[in-house]
Amino acid sequence: MELHDVWFVLIAVLWTGYFFLEGFDFGVGILTKLLARNRPERRVLINTIGPVWDGNEVWLLTAGGATFAAFPEWYATLFSGFYLPLLLILVCLIVRGVAFEYRAKRPEENWQRNWETAIFWTSLLPAFLWGVAFGNIVRGVKLDRNFEYVGTVWDLLNPYALLGGLVTLTLFTFHGAVFTALKTVGEIRVRARKLALWVGLVATVVALAFLLWTQADSGDGKSLVALIVAGVALVAALVANQAGREGWSFALSGLTIVAAVAMLFLSLFPNVMPSTLNGDWSLTVTNASSSPYTLKIMTWCAAIATPLVLLYQGWTYWVFRQRIGTQHIAPDAAAGAAH
Repeated sequence: MELHDVWFVLIAVLWTGYFFLEGFDFGVGILTKLLARNRPERRVLINTIGPVWDGNEVWLLTAGGATFAAFPEWYATLFSGFYLPLLLILVCLIVRGVAFEYRAKRPEENWQRNWETAIFWTSLLPAFLWGVAFGNIVRGVKLDRNFEYVGTVWDLLNPYALLGGLVTLTLFTFHGAVFTALKTVGEIRVRARKLALWVGLVATVVALAFLLWTQADSGDGKSLVALIVAGVALVAALVANQAGREGWSFALSGLTIVAAVAMLFLSLFPNVMPSTLNGDWSLTVTNASSSPYTLKIMTWCAAIATPLVLLYQGWTYWVFRQRIGTQHIAPDAAAGAAH
């Protein structure tokens, strides 16, 4: 296996980790409007991800940085062609981070409600737009002979990509509902499990439609295996949720996301961005990669740093593993950062 192939796999792993972790993160943000009935319950939801949301976003920064260093042509075409949707995602992530930190800085009702509304929308929009973006990457876009995107932003809003957006939105919301049931106690835990069932059923329908479409267009034997794993894991997650086995349900919903993302990258390889105008104009792991020397240095750096990052993040989740509920929210605590 060549180093550019290795880095394609590593970037796929980084995106998979990001969607696994930020998926339930976005889902919890969406649930602040769909599940929580009052301010204490919204605070419970926000506090479940308070210690980890910023660490989850590190996976996005690492995936973007790795793409820039390992496949600069891919990075340049992606960020120029998808400029508007990626800019909107970036703005949402910035506002979302500010909302988490500033929501409880003042006790006024309007102040906190406005920031909570910002958390909802800046969780929902990226959850949808990431699916649209990856749907276009797998489907292919209008690239000319110079590997430049020559389409418009409206070309990105095609039926396949929009369906991909619905997949990530519903899967992340389901993942977040299962995570909420795993991390909370009391009535909110019970309602999270009920909501997870209905959201999970919708996610099952749209996800299977999208993955089967992907398999029909560009799949092979390996992607078919990933599709089967994703489908079985999602159904099993719903069964575990109904049985009250929240740990198993969360693991299986995470496996669904992992298998689905793996299927997309398996369907994409050896391309990194296909051209719908001419197959010879597609960006591949070969013509989009950096020099072998650059990839070699990056491999050594990743081999040293990655285990340390994984150990630290794992330790963070272990420290904040306890369930919380409204009884843990001080009634007179009108301010205070999520923790």
